[in-house]
Amino acid sequence: MKRKILTSSRKLDHIRICCEESVETGCSGFDDVILAHDALPECDMDSIDTGTRFLNTDLSSPLFIAAMTGGHPDTLEINRRLARAAERYGIGMGVGSQRAALEDPALEGSFTVVRDEAPHAFLCANLGVVQLRDHGIEWAERAVEMIDAQAICIHLNFLQEAIQPEGDHNAVGCLQALREVCEEFRCPVIVKETGCGISAEAALRIWGAGAAAIDIGGLGGTSWAAVECFRTDDRRLTSLGGHFRGWGIPTVVSLCEAAMSGGQVIATGGLRSGSDIAKAVALGATLGGMALPFLKPAIEGEDALFEVIEDTLWQLRVAMFLTGSGSIQELRNTRTYLTGKTREMCHRPAGGD
Repeated sequence: MKRKILTSSRKLDHIRICCEESVETGCSGFDDVILAHDALPECDMDSIDTGTRFLNTDLSSPLFIAAMTGGHPDTLEINRRLARAAERYGIGMGVGSQRAALEDPALEGSFTVVRDEAPHAFLCANLGVVQLRDHGIEWAERAVEMIDAQAICIHLNFLQEAIQPEGDHNAVGCLQALREVCEEFRCPVIVKETGCGISAEAALRIWGAGAAAIDIGGLGGTSWAAVECFRTDDRRLTSLGGHFRGWGIPTVVSLCEAAMSGGQVIATGGLRSGSDIAKAVALGATLGGMALPFLKPAIEGEDALFEVIEDTLWQLRVAMFLTGSGSIQELRNTRTYLTGKTREMCHRPAGGD
């Protein structure tokens, strides 16, 4: 019972800290990306098609509501509003880790509300790779059934685990667990990092395990090391969290590496606008995920959340117009300029000097 209570209360801690404290760190790299401007775009902005296809599902936009919360009664209304947004705008959505509800079914309501409010939306369940290893495919099946999801995200959060007072420090056997779930599971498996990015080498192992997609979760957005610093009074853990809050691969660098190595990629980690989503698509992403920018508006109310999402979608549309991209496929072919440190990292061969 104590473990169940700890998992659930931790979810509420995370929401409070993300809203009240400075938890963003690092540089995502999007400021180093410039889309080639088309001075003669030859397209009608009002007729631009932002539709895209992800894992055999048609979506109205590459904007993806990235995993945020669930697992505590006080998070139910947040997920309700996020789900209504996903349904309203025809976009995909991921839920937060379902571990708390898998440990205590009484907490399922904070997740099941998502499918109740978004009967047609593309929803992704969410389970940690350590829980997958320890509990097997049964937990993955329960997570998917809980929200009638079309896919499951298996999240990798070992930096967070290293800093958490109650963290899991043993990663042995996780790759084999991924192989097994990818081989045997009935719906697509997305492997998701949570703020440190995925390298080309890790991406190749993930594709080799059979993943249907990768969510890179790169450096530049919410730092879970920073979040965990605010949850502990332990001097050593606080020091560790501060030391490693900038650890990881910048999102743009991770995106370039993962997109070159395999299949469909979701870019998350520091995307803060529709133009960032446009840049991500031009660099090879299928979807661009955002979480923190939607959290406070979702707490405030539906109108505030809808306004932020509509602003983001308009920014995407204008970026497409100014690059002469009448469709997402044309945006994928838009030329990009890489500058600064991002250019240096992207042009440095893996393992090179």
